[in-house]
Amino acid sequence: MIPALLRPLAAAAAATVDPDADVDALVPTNNPANGDYQWNFAFRMAKARRENPRALAERLLPFFVGRPGVAKAEVAGPGFLNLYLDDTWLAQALVAQAGDAAFGLPQSGAGKLAIIDFSSPNVAKRMHVGHMRSTHLGHVLSLVHRAAGWTVIGDNHIGDWGTPFGKLIVAWDHWRDQRGYDADPVGELERLYVLFGEKSEAKEGAGVHLADRARDETAKLQRGDPRNTSLWEQFRTASLAEYDAVYARMGVRFEEVLGESAYGGMTDAVIDGLLAAGVAEESDGAVIVRLGEQVSVVRKKDGAATYTATDLACVKYRMERWNPTKMVYVTDGRQHQHFMTFFAVAARDNVAAELVHMGFGMLKLPDGAMSTRKGNVIRLVELLDEAVARARAIVDEKSGTLDEAERASIAEAVGVGAVRYQDLVQSPGTDITFDWDRMLAMDGNSAPYLLYTRARAASLLRKAAAAGHTPDLDALTLDHPRERELALAMLRFPEAVESALRATAPNLVAEATYRLCEAFNRFFHELHVLTGGDRLASRLALTFTADRLLVRALRLLGLVPLDRM
Repeated sequence: MIPALLRPLAAAAAATVDPDADVDALVPTNNPANGDYQWNFAFRMAKARRENPRALAERLLPFFVGRPGVAKAEVAGPGFLNLYLDDTWLAQALVAQAGDAAFGLPQSGAGKLAIIDFSSPNVAKRMHVGHMRSTHLGHVLSLVHRAAGWTVIGDNHIGDWGTPFGKLIVAWDHWRDQRGYDADPVGELERLYVLFGEKSEAKEGAGVHLADRARDETAKLQRGDPRNTSLWEQFRTASLAEYDAVYARMGVRFEEVLGESAYGGMTDAVIDGLLAAGVAEESDGAVIVRLGEQVSVVRKKDGAATYTATDLACVKYRMERWNPTKMVYVTDGRQHQHFMTFFAVAARDNVAAELVHMGFGMLKLPDGAMSTRKGNVIRLVELLDEAVARARAIVDEKSGTLDEAERASIAEAVGVGAVRYQDLVQSPGTDITFDWDRMLAMDGNSAPYLLYTRARAASLLRKAAAAGHTPDLDALTLDHPRERELALAMLRFPEAVESALRATAPNLVAEATYRLCEAFNRFFHELHVLTGGDRLASRLALTFTADRLLVRALRLLGLVPLDRM
């Protein structure tokens, strides 16, 4: 909403200096004394032009002075432009945002399709806390793209092929507990996988034998051996059933669930196509693609296709089926080099879609990285159960008058939301050390704080309705710093969504939601809406618009808005 006012003015001013200049450096100020937005264009351009930055800023100033919506513009410091927005315009923009079906969110994706590739657990292993980042980040990216008008295909590219299945088949034949499998299929498969790792670590004797057996069973599976294929299908079906229950609990859904196995039969045709097009060449028995000084192997000397070939087959499938504008891969950052190489090969093969890798940092235990083979993982279901149990204790203490069903519903939303948000609020590229207290904190920048803020707004509106007061957006005006602060936080929210899309950074949406909640709580505590006298109607309208946007913001983060807590 605000950039729609300021960017045309900035573009007109910048065109007098450089018609091709970037004008996106309009940033919100942290201190209201310095205006609402600051533009450093003159400061940036003056050095290259060998001009005085303040003198250049003075030349640009008239493009903002006296313009509708701009209350004041001034040159500050060595050459910054400080811009102050008009309160009447802010109120009108807020009413327009509240009446907009998209809440002012940019519809930059209208008519475009994005595939978001995320979560991607390995079959026959339980989902653990290490799967949270890809699942949560990818889900929010999907929600944000949809909010911006994109058609989204969420694709769960599961790990369902390769040597782990040879290991499982060997372990199944040697040590399976059929009763244990009947009671808990994935639990028994994971036990077998860990046990194989322990047994095969021997440097000689049985360890060597087990490793050879696993390679043999993997080869048989890849050749279509009926027994191994039947076991593979059994393991895969049991795993997906468990994963679906976890996803349902977290509110995550996919439009496509295909694994590595779906593309294995396509790689030969893809590689042959690369050779025919002159993109790839044979080299010492392998097939390679030359990328400047770098070489990417797509088929090894032994005839096996590499991950690059499998990923390219997947892209070909998606282009033929969906014809997406872009594809976003959400994986841990250690795979970044693979994706950069794969993207370069895809570009040589004329893949038209934009390919984006969002790499995230690792989630670690205090004593090091997690490993299913070592058995030192925290299961995601157990984490959610513990979070909900802790949330339930607080709900029972503070809201004991609510009925059992509502308290259980609130505890589930707060507990699962706490786990989810503590992951989302982090910058994706940072490593996180798993910490129960931090993840489940019920105050500060946490999901419970966000959810409670929205519940507080809903409660205020209920009390107003009981007293016969109905929100009237036409009554909305701004005459107090806390009202203005809240209005700015709401109008800046679409900017955060736009930035999150550009930077592929869901944490920017989380940060904007937190700032919105902080602004609402300061407004709520200082202005006492229901006793506001002649300001009641306006402040009730402001509360109504804030409540609607809070609900929207929480849903963009995959959280469940609560009417009461």
